[in-house]
Amino acid sequence: MNRIYFITGSQDLYGEETLKQAANDSREMAEFLNGRLNDIAEVCFEPVVTTAAEAENVCVKASADNDCIGVIMWMHTFSPAKMWIRALKALKKPMLHLHTQYNEKLPYDSIDMDFMNLNQSAHGDREFGFICTRLGVKREVVVGYYRHEDVIEKIRSFAHAAAAVNFGRTMKVAMLGNNMRDVAVTDGDRVESEIRYGWNVNYYGVGDVVSIAEAVTDAEIDAKLAEYNEKYTMATDNAASVREQAKYEVALEKFIEKENIGAFTDTFQDLHGLRQLPGIAVQNLMAKGIGFGPEGDYKTSALGAVLFKMAEGRKGATGFMEDYTYDLTSGEELELAAHMLEVSPVFALSKPEIRVHPLGIGGKEPPARLVFDGIEGEGIAVSMIDMGDRFRLVCADITLVKQPEPMPKLPVARLMWKLKPDFATGAAAWIYAGGAHHAVVSTALTKDDIRLFAKMTDTELVIIDDKTDINAFEQQLAMLDAMAKIKR
Repeated sequence: MNRIYFITGSQDLYGEETLKQAANDSREMAEFLNGRLNDIAEVCFEPVVTTAAEAENVCVKASADNDCIGVIMWMHTFSPAKMWIRALKALKKPMLHLHTQYNEKLPYDSIDMDFMNLNQSAHGDREFGFICTRLGVKREVVVGYYRHEDVIEKIRSFAHAAAAVNFGRTMKVAMLGNNMRDVAVTDGDRVESEIRYGWNVNYYGVGDVVSIAEAVTDAEIDAKLAEYNEKYTMATDNAASVREQAKYEVALEKFIEKENIGAFTDTFQDLHGLRQLPGIAVQNLMAKGIGFGPEGDYKTSALGAVLFKMAEGRKGATGFMEDYTYDLTSGEELELAAHMLEVSPVFALSKPEIRVHPLGIGGKEPPARLVFDGIEGEGIAVSMIDMGDRFRLVCADITLVKQPEPMPKLPVARLMWKLKPDFATGAAAWIYAGGAHHAVVSTALTKDDIRLFAKMTDTELVIIDDKTDINAFEQQLAMLDAMAKIKR
């Protein structure tokens, strides 16, 4: 079970009665938050911190606890910040600084100095905030009464992000083959990925899956086909191709379980031993939360798995997507996003159809795939790129829309969306930022969720939204490049 430590700051000058009341208040707050967050993580009350030694001990404890995904810090009283220096330097988990207080309203008719000494978060949190800033501690600051719904939702967003980051720290990513030949943006520093995010990315020969596929039984294939028939509409009479994909999915599931894989890639240029490029097999796995990147794009596959985890329990869809082509009707520009095969059915507007069509690339048999029109709604597109000296996240607000007309001859699943603030600015900003043609699209997450992830992992982030001005955006990119050179 994931845990979040609720840590309360005070000092040893107030006396036993005040500290006892602070502990009672803090325990009650932790128990309340646990009731609102326990579907994500257990909120654990920790004894009120009054000395530098106690502060260091609880931060070391949190950092060493594999089940601890983050900490919530709150200063009930004044808490001299020098006592937090060693503690904050020792803390290795994401931090939410909750600027709140136990009481919602002031007791105007009875307030006295005893009340003031006990309930002085307005004082203590500023002291604590200063030392965090002085030490350069990355943290999320949430302000407001802890029982108010808007504050609870912000704390829940922090918990979701912390859980996703924690999930990624032990995730294994399998590259079945390498990245597509001569392609730059899908490549990346796998060692740095593990240093920063914990993603353990390794090459596996496609033969590792082929050997498993060769041993898949007819009974296992039949069981997978029963799943397909329950979830999807069979719109092909090419049963052999669908059975081949079912066999691939069974084999991939066994490979994933054996190697403890959370995300994987493949490439149509390395299919030795396979009769088809995995299509419906990959689509079905993505819908179950397994990250995927085509053409060896390990960054997108890993990011997809992490963001899928972050979106757990929320309404909406999250998965891999690729920029493909445009409708450039003046003033009504739209982007058509799809891929050769691998679009997750979580984006389906209605029940997907299983079809078989030639792929037109890779020189293999026509593969079975899911075909559908995409959902509508507000969403984000997120791309991770390797800048050589750091990773960058490019996050764009988008509006998914209904396709204007049917596309009866397009043999793949697809989404359509509008760019913000307008087509020209949105597309230019993405290109200036170096955003890839692969992205993770989500209608469950927002740019604030990506901001949290970037903060927790110390990843550079640029955002494209309805406020983006291209001149200011270019200046931001130039400043980020200059700062990166200074840090080298």
